[in-house]
Amino acid sequence: MYNEKIMDAFSNPKNVGEIENADGCGTVGNEKCGDIMQITLKIENDIIVDAKFKTFGCAAAIATSSTATDMIKGMTIEQALKVTNKQVIEVLGGLPAQKIHCSVLAEEAIKKAIEDYLAKKNA
Repeated sequence: MYNEKIMDAFSNPKNVGEIENADGCGTVGNEKCGDIMQITLKIENDIIVDAKFKTFGCAAAIATSSTATDMIKGMTIEQALKVTNKQVIEVLGGLPAQKIHCSVLAEEAIKKAIEDYLAKKNA
């Protein structure tokens, strides 16, 4: 069901955990499948210098979390806001149709974490 890249990202996930005193935090979930994803960000001069995730879910949810957090490290917040679930799927070499929602959660969690950062910055 899963290709080698997905299995590797699931078996050896990068960026697992939570950043203490994070500049931005985004938590999203999918009630239908029960997946919950949290992404925390460390941002300096509007550049994402670190990203970590905590995910409760299937192999695809963990693989997309790991991949998405790796993708956005070093990006400006503007660049990270443009990351799409399709790009995450592309990096992973595809996802089964019934698991596409996991990549959508990753995209949404990134956006929520950046929204949280911007809200704190502009408060």
